[in-house]
Amino acid sequence: MDLGLKGKNAIVTGGSLGIGKAIARELAKEGVNVAIVSRSKDRLEAVARDLSKETGGKVIALAADVTSKQQVEAMVAEADKQLGGVHILVNSGSSPGGSATAIGPIETVVDEDLLLDFNTKYLGAVRAARAVIPIMKNQGWGRIINISGTNARNAGNLSGGARNASMVHMTKTLAVQLGRFGITVNCVHPGTTRTERTPSLLAKQAAELKISPEEVEKRTFAPDAPRGNAICRMVDASEIAYVTAFLASEKSWAICGELVVATGGAGKSVYY
Repeated sequence: MDLGLKGKNAIVTGGSLGIGKAIARELAKEGVNVAIVSRSKDRLEAVARDLSKETGGKVIALAADVTSKQQVEAMVAEADKQLGGVHILVNSGSSPGGSATAIGPIETVVDEDLLLDFNTKYLGAVRAARAVIPIMKNQGWGRIINISGTNARNAGNLSGGARNASMVHMTKTLAVQLGRFGITVNCVHPGTTRTERTPSLLAKQAAELKISPEEVEKRTFAPDAPRGNAICRMVDASEIAYVTAFLASEKSWAICGELVVATGGAGKSVYY
């Protein structure tokens, strides 16, 4: 299926690692010109070179801290200049799960770290969206995809749960405001997802349990395990990227203001 993405231009925050990098790769494969964004300039430039070589597409590196309004606005202006417009924004910049000092019992939560988590993920997404919206309105076409997470649906993580829930609310609010201008806004909830960090995490658990990493994954994702899912395996970052690429495409007009859960069928709750 031709997604109609060739020649479009995208910004992907958090694009140097994990899900963000996988999304940047998939968009580039579809013919999208991609600006990847993170704070680490050296790593970002190396990833941009690698993705360009791998996909044959145009991938540029734009270093910016999404907690800074000025840096975000400058980054979007530079992407617009270098790419010749911005059609797609993927907000994927955050620390996975949240800061270690912001996710535990409330007595141990450090206020400043909790605020930083919100400033990075939620307000970072707000800043990026606010900066690209005038460009998208002028084009009469735009796609904003917010990468959130299933902590929003599970109690226990004060940072991850609350900031992810806030991303869902922001998604719907912007969809209502922007749909009339040809801009759709949607949200993706990944669950536990295979990224560059996964092999070392599985190896550590395997050593502790004295079993193989493959057995750790098999047990973890068994249907009746606490983190299990229907497909009995971990979802790969590339599979989150496939979902995101569709939402970014010409084919996705019917989906606006919605939440797509991409966990491989985790949990047994029914949402309607």
